Amino acid sequence: MIVCTNREDILRIVEEAKAVSKSIGFVPTMGALHQGHISLVEKSLKQNNITIVSIFINPKQFNQSEDFEKYPRTLNKDIEILKKSGCSIVFVPSYEQVYQDSSSIEVNLDGLDTVLEGKFRKGHFQGVVDVVYRLFKIVSPNRAYFGKKDYQQLLIIKKMIDYFDFNIEIVPCEIIREPDGLALSSRNTRLSSTERDNTKVISEALFEAKKIYRNNQVNIVKNFVQNKIEQNNFLSCEYVEICDPDTLKPCSSKQKALNKILLTAVYCGKVRLIDNILLDSE
Repeated sequence: MIVCTNREDILRIVEEAKAVSKSIGFVPTMGALHQGHISLVEKSLKQNNITIVSIFINPKQFNQSEDFEKYPRTLNKDIEILKKSGCSIVFVPSYEQVYQDSSSIEVNLDGLDTVLEGKFRKGHFQGVVDVVYRLFKIVSPNRAYFGKKDYQQLLIIKKMIDYFDFNIEIVPCEIIREPDGLALSSRNTRLSSTERDNTKVISEALFEAKKIYRNNQVNIVKNFVQNKIEQNNFLSCEYVEICDPDTLKPCSSKQKALNKILLTAVYCGKVRLIDNILLDSE
């Protein structure tokens, strides 16, 4: 496995690979890797000749400097994990290597960036677009892999791809969960043991929503999920919303929840956790 810190090295490697028709898979991360990330790497390894993983904690997508400072940094451990996974190349750029110019990338996202996460994390998705656009320009992958846990981000990346007409296939990957159902996240490491024990209620509420959505209106399913979560004294919902899965436009309260997506952001202490579930299958 090669570890690169210089964008010129990546550009050269990519050029040489494409000259002999080797396909490139790309997994952009902010490090603090867990099995969710590795599932993306494993999928890329199956579908491509070369798999590149980037580790870059992007300050532009954090709304609070405290959140940026507290984001876990485990570079040496991450590199060892990737070496064992079979990853081809790890790209660990500095801020200057990524942001060689300071201009913002302008994209018409059709309102996708103003609802849900965009409503509560102002500027977050502009930061995501800024960094992913630049990483795509450096790595020039054939395929890029994103987890469905960050569902809104996934839709925004797809929108960006269409807007700039990038010839990149975006591969959505399933949410990976702990045995008790909690969606894997780098933020989970910030939970105390007591907090961690209580977070299983989030996924329990979503899984139970899967059992009742077919015959119920949106407001009934939303209220059920929020009430179940907030009955736990450790948890507080920032939002519970049921939306169209393609546009993320919120559904009216009297609509049926069938073929919709339920998304939530929940605080456990000071740690903010997101999760979602499609209400369209058993």
